[in-house]
Amino acid sequence: MGNSYEDECRRSLAEEQAKSLAETDNWEHVDRARVHQDWDVLYREITALLDGGSLPGDQRIQELVRRHFDVVCRFYTPSREAYVGMSLFYAEDEAMRAFHDSYHPGMAEFLGSAMRVFAEQGSGFAPRARAQGSA
Repeated sequence: MGNSYEDECRRSLAEEQAKSLAETDNWEHVDRARVHQDWDVLYREITALLDGGSLPGDQRIQELVRRHFDVVCRFYTPSREAYVGMSLFYAEDEAMRAFHDSYHPGMAEFLGSAMRVFAEQGSGFAPRARAQGSA
């Protein structure tokens, strides 16, 4: 990916999140405790597969990234570019990198790569009907 594409993705993330935050009273509708619980379960599953040598494009990893996307959609439904922007944010923001890498060294980069595969190859880039439930 070229720098201009990545810059577009960063802008999309910032713009879409700002719009969503403004329209939803700072995501007041989101059960944040449940989101963090669901992400914890998900990241532990990814860690186990990562330890087993899985690659970002592997089917099982992509199924888990689909669940990640569905959890993200509890906040708002990002465009493909914003989702790629989120993957960049995970790697570039010190606190986000530390959070993700606390599950596994390299988790932020691995998850980011898997998110980019999902965004580029995923069909029906919209939340599943059960996205509001548990991951």
